[in-house]
Amino acid sequence: MTFRLLSAALIWTTLICAPAQAFETRATSAWVYDVATDTVLMDKNGDVAVPPASMSKLMTVNMLFEALKDGRVTMDTTFGVSDHAMSFTEAGGSTMFLQKGDRPTVHDLIRGMIVNSGNDACVAVAEGLAGSEPAFAEQMTQRGKAIGLTQSHFTNSSGWPDPGQRMSMKDLGKLAQRLITEFPELYTVFAETDFNYKNRAPANANNRNPLLGLGIGADGLKTGHTEEAGFGMVGSVKQGERRVIFAITGLSSAPERASEAEKISTWAFHQFALKTAAKAGEPIAQAEVFLGAEQSVGLVPAEDIRLLIPALAQDGLQAEVVYNGPLAAPIIKGSKVAELVIDVPGLPEHRVPLLTQADVAQAGFMARMTAAAQKLFAEYIGKSATAG
Repeated sequence: MTFRLLSAALIWTTLICAPAQAFETRATSAWVYDVATDTVLMDKNGDVAVPPASMSKLMTVNMLFEALKDGRVTMDTTFGVSDHAMSFTEAGGSTMFLQKGDRPTVHDLIRGMIVNSGNDACVAVAEGLAGSEPAFAEQMTQRGKAIGLTQSHFTNSSGWPDPGQRMSMKDLGKLAQRLITEFPELYTVFAETDFNYKNRAPANANNRNPLLGLGIGADGLKTGHTEEAGFGMVGSVKQGERRVIFAITGLSSAPERASEAEKISTWAFHQFALKTAAKAGEPIAQAEVFLGAEQSVGLVPAEDIRLLIPALAQDGLQAEVVYNGPLAAPIIKGSKVAELVIDVPGLPEHRVPLLTQADVAQAGFMARMTAAAQKLFAEYIGKSATAG
């Protein structure tokens, strides 16, 4: 039998939360995510595969970061510069101004890709790691699937316009989270504001991220623009214990992109507050026990339950404990037997596993026999009432 119990232990059950004020973004696709609570704050066409422009360079960066992590290359490893890589220097797109005969280091190329958004840097990395850009693009696609990018396909390393180059905003947001959590030392490059390779690129030396320098905690990640994609950005802002990651695209201009990115960041932090609703190990509810030395056992979360609460909270969270019971003894402490389902207005349903707080031994022989007899008698009465 499935039991559904209203939880009386959550500290916020004395409040009923008004939904957060909705944010209507001008982006055609957007995905906004709170890392601390694993909460999607906004999803507007977030799973739709669209042209990613230079934002897809994040996958090329990921591939190089992985090569560094597993020792295939070092920061001092040098790559050659092919005619193909140089062609992007001459094509009018973003560049770190590589030239024939250059031997840029991995250290240089990371900054060339991130700070300068260099298409030439991406091609040098692709050819240096895989021998050719087409081979590298195939590896990007395969690796993307392996790390959970479900709506991503790559035909090049730079985001140069191509019908086959596609990513969703959700994939870009998840990729951003991976870069932040898996490569914390390397991730700091995304906050660097300028890089001028061999003093060749003073006009293209500045990081295009419009949030850096605003004093709001922005530390990454990447802008993008093509005629087909419009203006887009993958951003990350950290304030206190919270980090918000967002990916947006389809905006009409660089100023509109900058404005929208700042507005989304402000909304995500100012419309929600991070609260601890329950402490690890403290009972949320009591579950009934059948044929046990105790009649019930406490249900506890393994970790603190942290929730985003809309700032305009006025009256009650809705929370209930769901489990199949009664639980049959013996019961081992720490067994996952229930789930706490929390409904915060305006946000996705939040589910937290609950564990048994203590061991519960079986009842003695006579107690078990008595309970069994009582159960059989109850079933008999129930059947008789139904038949009558």
